[in-house]
Amino acid sequence: MVIGLTYDLREDYLALGYTPEEVAEFDRLETIEALEKALRELGHRPVRIGNARSLIRALGEDEHWDLVFNICEGLKGRAREAQVPCILDAFDIPYTFSDAFVLAVCLDKALTKTLIKQAGLLTPAFQVIKREEDLAKLNLPWPLFAKPLAEGTGKGITASSKISKANEFAAKVSYLLKRYQQPVLLETFLPGREFTVGIVGTGQKARVLGTLEIILKEQAEAEVYSYQNKEECERLVEYRLVKDSQARAAEELALAAWQVLDCRDAGRIDIRLDCEGRPNFLEVNPLAGLHPHHSDLPILCSRQGLSYTELIGLILASASERLKQEC
Repeated sequence: MVIGLTYDLREDYLALGYTPEEVAEFDRLETIEALEKALRELGHRPVRIGNARSLIRALGEDEHWDLVFNICEGLKGRAREAQVPCILDAFDIPYTFSDAFVLAVCLDKALTKTLIKQAGLLTPAFQVIKREEDLAKLNLPWPLFAKPLAEGTGKGITASSKISKANEFAAKVSYLLKRYQQPVLLETFLPGREFTVGIVGTGQKARVLGTLEIILKEQAEAEVYSYQNKEECERLVEYRLVKDSQARAAEELALAAWQVLDCRDAGRIDIRLDCEGRPNFLEVNPLAGLHPHHSDLPILCSRQGLSYTELIGLILASASERLKQEC
């Protein structure tokens, strides 16, 4: 197959003056090169497309692909991850990973948690703060955890995101409202182990690839899988493959959440244990990072003895199977 690659490249946006944090969700050149290599090894011909604007230009020049391998995060708006899938749907071009609707829903962490809660799955108690006036309406058990409503890669999360004292609450939330220009999600902080569960497949054919426990090293920002800890994970984080009873319970929850949210092909679910040792859904990443050595999903696969090319092959197999069923 001729497979187009849609992506947002960090260096392109840095050259335009964006900050490292603003482009944290975007891909490094090593990721694109690794994807191309894997696709060639699987017998396909990869073609670089680039971001949403580049995709529009390519379509205007009547370029064609059998499939688009989409890892485009988008730049602006709460539905930014849905932009490329919307364009591809308009032109009836098949693509990997979740559709526009799912990507738009899942980037809104509160909306996602509402669906998870309605499905009867555990998730920490939460509240959305849209403006400073909402601070007076707080009705959650302490301690709290505060983060932007629609960001990824730990953006907006630091050691101060865990709020234990009432006099720290207003200042932290006000800062996040102003800094990220979007609502703030407040959750009851969970003190237990943190896992990320890798999933491949769609619907009833989805299955768990494995589970990593996120263990923060002594020099890391304490207690939270923060922006800094993620960006410097090689130095600050230990990723431990786990298969104990708590990990298995986390996997059951993650798979159920994946199916409730109707995610496709591959991704990750983040889970944390509460004070009673029960797994709780934190958030979903339906466009999981695919850097071969830096991203959680490929790290998980390598711990399981699954090569990067094999992971990409599983993603393509899932996409191909569901596309056949849609015909």
